[in-house]
Amino acid sequence: MPGENLSRDEARERAALLSVDGYEVSLDVRSAVGDEGGAGPRTFRSVTTIRFRCNEPGASSFADLIAPSVTAVSLNGRDLDPSEIFDGSRIQLEDLAADNELVVDGQCAYSRTGEGLHRFVDPEDGEVYLYTQYEPADSRRVFANFEQPDLKAPFRFEVRAPEGWTVWSNGAGERVDGIWRFAETKPISTYITCVVAGPYHYVTDEYERVLEDGTRLRIPLGALCRKGLAPYFDADDVFLVTKQGLDFFHDHVDYPYPFGKYDQAFVPEYNLGAMENPGLVTFREEFIFRGKVTRASYENRANVILHEMAHMWFGDLVTMQWWDDLWLKESFADFMGAFSLVGATRFTDGWITFANRRKAWAYRADQLPSTHPITADIRDLQDAKLNFDGITYAKGASVLKQLVAYVGQDAFLEGARRYFKRHAYGNTRLGDLLAVLEETSGRDMAAWSRSWLQTAGVNSLTPQVLLSPDGRVDELAVVQEAPESHPELRPHRVAVGLYRRGAGGALERYARAEIDVEGARTVVGELAGADAPELVLVNDDDLTYCKIRFEETSLATLRDGLGEVTDPLARALCWSALWNMTRDALLPARDFVDLVLRFAGRESDIGVLQMLHAWTRSALVHYAAPQWRPVGERLVADGALRELRAAEPGSEHQLAWARCFAAVRSGAEDLAVLRGLLEGTEKIDGLDVDQELRWTFLEPLAAHGVADEGVLAAELARDDTASGKRHQVRCLAARPSAAVKAQAWAQVVEGDRLSNALVESTISGFTQTSQRELLAPYAQKYFAAIERVWSERSIQIGMDVVRGLFPALQDSPATLAATDAWLSTHADAAPALRRLVLEARDDLARALRGQACDAEATARS
Repeated sequence: MPGENLSRDEARERAALLSVDGYEVSLDVRSAVGDEGGAGPRTFRSVTTIRFRCNEPGASSFADLIAPSVTAVSLNGRDLDPSEIFDGSRIQLEDLAADNELVVDGQCAYSRTGEGLHRFVDPEDGEVYLYTQYEPADSRRVFANFEQPDLKAPFRFEVRAPEGWTVWSNGAGERVDGIWRFAETKPISTYITCVVAGPYHYVTDEYERVLEDGTRLRIPLGALCRKGLAPYFDADDVFLVTKQGLDFFHDHVDYPYPFGKYDQAFVPEYNLGAMENPGLVTFREEFIFRGKVTRASYENRANVILHEMAHMWFGDLVTMQWWDDLWLKESFADFMGAFSLVGATRFTDGWITFANRRKAWAYRADQLPSTHPITADIRDLQDAKLNFDGITYAKGASVLKQLVAYVGQDAFLEGARRYFKRHAYGNTRLGDLLAVLEETSGRDMAAWSRSWLQTAGVNSLTPQVLLSPDGRVDELAVVQEAPESHPELRPHRVAVGLYRRGAGGALERYARAEIDVEGARTVVGELAGADAPELVLVNDDDLTYCKIRFEETSLATLRDGLGEVTDPLARALCWSALWNMTRDALLPARDFVDLVLRFAGRESDIGVLQMLHAWTRSALVHYAAPQWRPVGERLVADGALRELRAAEPGSEHQLAWARCFAAVRSGAEDLAVLRGLLEGTEKIDGLDVDQELRWTFLEPLAAHGVADEGVLAAELARDDTASGKRHQVRCLAARPSAAVKAQAWAQVVEGDRLSNALVESTISGFTQTSQRELLAPYAQKYFAAIERVWSERSIQIGMDVVRGLFPALQDSPATLAATDAWLSTHADAAPALRRLVLEARDDLARALRGQACDAEATARS
């Protein structure tokens, strides 16, 4: 048997052979509670009945199930021997009839990795909570099925659960004779079925709307979380955004929400941001804020709520045939999430966040050696798992934003309406969407698709300005470049903005032209004769997907007056462009740090400010020349503390600078400030050091040996919760001790007892930027261990270990050579594993180029 990693070819063969009429799934999770001891995995009973057709009677196929054991299997009333047909991941089916009924009775394992049916024990009160997470192919860890997106079917679930529990699934449910039974779903894919069970705190509401035909639509709303988080649960705000989103989508897609109720579950130890299970969306519980957070956190949560809501149509109602076309759901959800955020909620500046944060993710992914077209070549499920990346999400969404500018918003939305009505409850490929967009826009979508969806890489757009003797623009052109590895030059719809200083020194736009950039050089005729600009901003208003460059005058203007750019979106675009220049070794890291120190304090958009803090830390850790790094750390720490003390008391900017200061603290004096804030001997007017901020301050204190195991134990006693335990584990692993690092390494790499959340916390604490020498011995150990880890652990844990423990802090040519040596001697390693190592190698090589650029700046000065 080929094992767990289903290939695209196998899926195509099975889809051509089989059609599924329905599932009945019965789960017994009463074993979830009780004794925590015992050998082997804790299991639950799973009984599945599948009714399906075969268009070639007599043919063979297989069903999917990953389980410790199977008790019984029957096919069309004929009992089969599980020992002969089940290999741990597949059930072989021979001599199929035209109409078939398969019944599988098995013992499935509860998960500790967030894949399948995850079991969580709350340390605060001992309560047990369950939830499922399946994407791309983990429903087979819970029930037998045909695990691929194009074999859709209706599902009926029933669940036996402990007394006092509530159970939720995709359909509406009720408890009858001790069994929770749920209404049959519409035809959906296996990976978006869902079960949540436990003593969750549950809040209800209702959405109501009168449709155009006069029909009154009522959608029951629910929101749930662990009981321990109930005091912090602002369900009213969740419901507000949900209702605003439902209004927006009903206004624009002309297809009523098709899945009955709309529950939203915030669950512990979640691997993703959220998952679009129809009728029962699941989110990571960190979206329930235990302490004070900035507006950017609320905006991010609203964006995720709306992203998942978009999936109800883009992905759930109409689903891609195979993971090659993952963009048909994720790119659309990412774009529609931002589109509805701006159009329906209080977060009207959402496009600034999109330009600054989401596109940064895309630009990084699109410059890795693993970059791929938006429509990717997904050979198997491991490929699929790794393609939930910045290209599929953020680049795809950016390209859709460009598409809206290209075909017009009305044509785009009308195309979406036709797409839903034409393919409801079905599966589609790229051509199905392009066909409706051609109908509604009259544009040739094939050429657009070839340029934007079927090629990889990011273009750079740079202005060229020629001035006449009288100081006006004689000619302004946009030069387009592409990297050698991906030389495609694309058509771009862009706005070019000209800026100059006005009253009070503010940099304001005084001219704008919107043009189609084609080929290597495009003249912007409309701007000829304009007054000479101090700043030329290509891609003003962020219409296209590209890296912006500056000519010398514009760059000099930004060096002197970036803070004077009055428009927040334009300013965000400038910051993003400067960061891309830093990553590309075109701007020394110290110059970027200097710009942040001089101008970030004036930044009005809190999301941009927090992004600048993250970029500044990355500049210091990865791109600054090692000999200058201590100087830079001192400058940033002093600057952050200065801004913290100057910020408006109680403001979100004050909170952001407090977190920044904790992240970049440099010396003993900084640590004394953090300790004083924790102990109450240091006061900053308006700064509330709540429990979450206490843990933020404790990590650097632990990393420098100021907070020992006793201090961390006392803090856990103060915050003896699931969140507190994750924080404590991270801080324990952060301590500057060889024995501590050895223990953390053994727990994550050699052992398998930690849950996914505690693996993540341990890795985060282990990799302290101030401990490069202490971590040096683990570079060699990393390369010796990763192939075994990849083969023995789940793909999620494997990804966490391979990404999180790569020796990026050993940023030397020797580490680069060691990485190359591993790649050359492991050519036959799993492609997904090689991809992760290649990506880490590229980040390291980029860091070394950045350090060389920064060192040259030192030499010049």
